[in-house]
Amino acid sequence: MSLIENAKVTFDYDLLETMEAGLELFGFEVKSLRAKLGSLKGARVVARGGEAYLVGATIPAWQKANAPKSFDPERTRRLLLKKQEIAHISSAEGQAGLTIVPLSVYNSGRNLKLSIAVARGKKKQDKRLSIRAREEKRRLKRLTM
Repeated sequence: MSLIENAKVTFDYDLLETMEAGLELFGFEVKSLRAKLGSLKGARVVARGGEAYLVGATIPAWQKANAPKSFDPERTRRLLLKKQEIAHISSAEGQAGLTIVPLSVYNSGRNLKLSIAVARGKKKQDKRLSIRAREEKRRLKRLTM
């Protein structure tokens, strides 16, 4: 069961492969995510200096009054991955037309995990085909009911 999702990512990108990563968070950010607050819209993953980071995700403080004054809800968060996974992400990031996007944040036992995917951006025509296929599927479902 996911806590927050990046709903539009499957419309904007073709997902080539997925993997999971741990997140390095503050305690009040964990509470906020468990309350299903936050957004992955416009977020992406970058690899710099042998580490991977989540950039552009918005995770507000659970209680704003108890958060530090210097807290930034859109701060860069470090991802917990193995060295081989980071190398794979950085090589995919270096290829033309590929990007790494976050899909969802979910519970895995006590821990919070981030599902990420190596993706290729869709062109306008591909998006139109996706819309057409989705509408056709809805129409057939209505006819069978």
